[in-house]
Amino acid sequence: MNSRRHAMTSLSIVLLAVTIMSVSALGQNAYAGAGMSLSAEGSGSTVAISGDTDRNDQDVTMVVKASNGNIVTVDQLDSSGGGYSTTLNVSALDDGTYTIKVNQGSSSKYTLSVDIDVSGGTSDSSASVSNIAGVAEEEAESVEEASSGGLTLSAGGVEGSTTIDVSGTTDRNGDITLTVTAPNGNIVGVSQITPSGGSFATTIETGGSLWGQDGMYTISAQQGDASNYKTSAEVEIIDGHVIPEFGVIAAMILAVAIVSIIVVTAKTKLSIVPRY
Repeated sequence: MNSRRHAMTSLSIVLLAVTIMSVSALGQNAYAGAGMSLSAEGSGSTVAISGDTDRNDQDVTMVVKASNGNIVTVDQLDSSGGGYSTTLNVSALDDGTYTIKVNQGSSSKYTLSVDIDVSGGTSDSSASVSNIAGVAEEEAESVEEASSGGLTLSAGGVEGSTTIDVSGTTDRNGDITLTVTAPNGNIVGVSQITPSGGSFATTIETGGSLWGQDGMYTISAQQGDASNYKTSAEVEIIDGHVIPEFGVIAAMILAVAIVSIIVVTAKTKLSIVPRY
């Protein structure tokens, strides 16, 4: 009987350990790779357009505009496989710069654009942009990274803190304008940062009445007017405090697992401490 108790107790401990490891893996896998990318590769009269997205529940809308704002083409691209692709024929286009913009829904995280040059009905432009975050959740930190050409942006904070750490890099000179937008669209803060040595950093305080709305706050960075020097990142704020994107989900799963093990142990009248 004692050996059976020891075996069942050991099994319960193993199940708990496996559950904890599974929750940890879930948090990292769900966080890594979140976001969207876009690339355009010109080759003669054709430009290959493609990208990846972690959303497969909605088509990607592509809009191509000339430099004067005229729309050249609009298309819906299937993203059910985690990616999308199409080609653009530029043989009949006038010489100039064209903007290729893609989006899924209204979130800035799923809106990207690149510019290509067309001359003589051909293009050899190569451009890409991505805001896919590849950072695993560690030490209960919420970090979201975005990259847009020569400008990168990272915004995050420790769970429960009232400050957001913002940093990034750029390959050009000139002040960077940071704009913080609340979930309802209201602008709650605007500031300028002068990069030094190709990088910049600042801290944003989340307290006060302007931060009273719960939800995702968007931090946008812009340096000049070029589309590849505009990017943004989102941080979730609840009651004025930073909340990791997957911390709540992981905690709920862990709590359910622990309660289940306690119930099984109680029903089988087992004890974690062996009785002799």
